[in-house]
Amino acid sequence: MTHPRLHAAAAPDRPAVIMTDGSPGLTYGQLESQANRGAQLIRSLGIGRGDTIAYWLHNCPEVFEVYWAGQRSGCYITPIATALTGGEADYIVGNSAAKLLVVSPEIEGLAELPRHPGTTVLTLEEWGRALAVQPAEPIADESPGFHMVYSSGTTGRPKGVRLPLPEGEVTALHQLAAMLEARYAIGPADTYLSPAPLYHTAPLAYTTACHRLGASVVVMPRFEPEAALAAIERYRVSLTQMVPTMFVRLLKLPEEVRARYDLSSLRQVIHAAAPCPVPIKRAMIEWLGPIIYEYYGGSEGNGSTGITSEEWLNKPGSVGKATWGTLHICDDEGHELPPGEQGGVYFEGGWDFQYLGDEDKTRDSRNPLHPTWSTLGDVGYVDEDGYLFLTDRKSYMIISGGVNIYPQEVENLLITHPRVADAAVIGVPNPDFGEEVKAVVQPLDPADATDAFAAELIEFCKAHLSHIKCPRSVDFDPALPRLDNGKLYKRLIKERYWPAPTSPR
Repeated sequence: MTHPRLHAAAAPDRPAVIMTDGSPGLTYGQLESQANRGAQLIRSLGIGRGDTIAYWLHNCPEVFEVYWAGQRSGCYITPIATALTGGEADYIVGNSAAKLLVVSPEIEGLAELPRHPGTTVLTLEEWGRALAVQPAEPIADESPGFHMVYSSGTTGRPKGVRLPLPEGEVTALHQLAAMLEARYAIGPADTYLSPAPLYHTAPLAYTTACHRLGASVVVMPRFEPEAALAAIERYRVSLTQMVPTMFVRLLKLPEEVRARYDLSSLRQVIHAAAPCPVPIKRAMIEWLGPIIYEYYGGSEGNGSTGITSEEWLNKPGSVGKATWGTLHICDDEGHELPPGEQGGVYFEGGWDFQYLGDEDKTRDSRNPLHPTWSTLGDVGYVDEDGYLFLTDRKSYMIISGGVNIYPQEVENLLITHPRVADAAVIGVPNPDFGEEVKAVVQPLDPADATDAFAAELIEFCKAHLSHIKCPRSVDFDPALPRLDNGKLYKRLIKERYWPAPTSPR
């Protein structure tokens, strides 16, 4: 069965959403009823196929009510990150032309959100009251919708990733869910733990795919390492998806805490979204066994790779072979490069995405010589066996004295230092070389933010890397601007060190 409606008919009392904080969740029967009522509300507001609805919500069951209401109404469903300001959220609401916005009333930026005449804004309480008076039957003109997410904006304004809406019946198996079913064998007997915010693409895509396939979804309001282990034990979780920063926090728990929980129900721990340092991933495999699966891809759905633990142990640092689309490594002019040579990572054969309202960014994502090949902006190489190794994002590259330096390698090393919680490496102005390498480090203990520790970290890098790659200086930050999906807002860090661009007259 391929849709929560079908699972609601077969097993209405099966849990669809379980909240780890003990707040009410949803059975499949309740999810079906609320989604139908939501679709009725959407139509009563004059919202039709191809229109956009949005949610600005903390992790809660209503995320799925909004999603599945929009999915059966032929709508684009756009999530908005709860950490955004009112102005940032307003940009997404305006750019997506959202006609309905469902919000958590406690979101800080809500008071600053401008109200648009064409957008109905409902708080959670208002959403609940509005649904209560709607009929629980399906709308007469159902058609399938899908999410339209925005990039995290780590290097600039977020970009809306718009894909063609699906056709056919709303209960038809979506291609994404079909791929996850084939890859992970997800079914009604599974319990999936989602420790990340549901406004990010991967958590939303995976949890809703689990609903299509009948699994129970356990949602953490926020990630805490020991609480995640407790949830795995309590709910007998079989699958979960995490990001490397979560791995780091789990591994830095005391050994006796990690050993306290029964994790034997786990058969798959999936990770993506950000580079995982080799020592961190190796430690995870040693702890949990060969159940760690990594994939590389983006919200754009233009292609993906995947790698099992067994493969990774033979190819440490790789993100795997292409699992969707054909992989190409190309130079700046668009020519394909041979194995072992570094260049832009392109996929051929995935979804034909567009960046909403931005033809320039859409065009820039395409290969100059092969317009059907697209890139997410990452740099890497493939080996002779077709395994992809990512070097960094092209926009993060540091050019110092004409030498290209990719900071990911330095960041992956710094995070292995036992007294480092997080690290970012950027280029900062240098009068002689153009740029020089700087590390911005979040120490585990704030008291370590000293000149002596900075010097120790520079020497630590020099012991493992070519000196030209090593930071010439280290600054400390009590909390790096890293998203809960593992991605780092490097733009915000770089802005501290680079002069603001002057506007042309």
